[in-house]
Order: sequence, then structure tokens, then C-alpha cells
Amino acid sequence: MTIKIFTTGGTIDKTYFDQKDAYHVGEPQVAGILERANVTVNYEIVPLLQKDSLDLDAADRALISASVEACHERHIIITHGTDSMVETAKALHQVVTDKTVILTGAMYPAQYRDSDAVFNMGCAIIAAQSCEFGVYLVMNGRILNPLTTSKNIAMNTFEEQ
Repeated sequence: MTIKIFTTGGTIDKTYFDQKDAYHVGEPQVAGILERANVTVNYEIVPLLQKDSLDLDAADRALISASVEACHERHIIITHGTDSMVETAKALHQVVTDKTVILTGAMYPAQYRDSDAVFNMGCAIIAAQSCEFGVYLVMNGRILNPLTTSKNIAMNTFEEQ
């Protein structure tokens, strides 16, 4: 089994941009995360976008959906910004029938020592291998149904209704 990992940007890939402490979405961090975690499953990383999820639009979601549909692998992870992760997952839910698709990201950039990125990617790797076909969010140590989940901005968590 090979897990296809599509990267789209978001906080997981953010880096400091200038002396004003501004951030920008940098190069995908997932290869370094998986290397540091000593992940031994087969995976292939394909960068799709380098955007903050608040900047994603219908064309970006169409690209993500088309990439998932064209993918021969049946186990897929998408790294994504958390602000519009649910929206993208709902769009994918409309087209995915014969694959396991996991969306994950981070509340803090992967380059931070205390980032949740490593934990979330580890959980996503396990979920991609063990969940039934469908679309899921993996955040905060949980596997979530995107149709009944929202982001609690104040608590920096995802919650099912």
C-alpha cells in the first residue's frame, strides 16, 4: 500500500515572513515531519497548492477534487489549513466513493517545536490505513466526520455536533 499525500498549504507549512512576525505559507513540511517520526509506510508527496486555507476558492477545491479522483492510490492524506478544512472535506465527500481520504493540518506551524503537526500527521497515517472508504478529518487525536464537524476557533479544536 502506498499513501498519496497532497499538500495544499495552511498553517502546517507556515514560516516567518519578515521582521514584523508576519507569516506566509512556505514549502511543504510533511516530508520532514514523516522523516523525523521515522514513518516506514510507503508514501508519495505531491504538492498541489501553497495557500492559506482562507484564500482557497472553488477552483482550488476543484483542483483538489480532481487530483483525488485521478489518483490511483486508495489511501490519501491532504494537508490543509484548518480554517476551511471542513468546507473542502464536504466538497470531497460529494465525489469520493472508493477511497479513504484524510484531511489534516496543524494549529501551529510544523517548524515550531511544540507544534501539533507531527501528532496530527501520525494520526492521519494510521487513519488512512484503517478507516473505511470515505472522507474524514483527523485533528486533536480524533477521526471526525466532516458533515457533522466544525472548528471551534476559541478553543483551537474541532468538534462534532
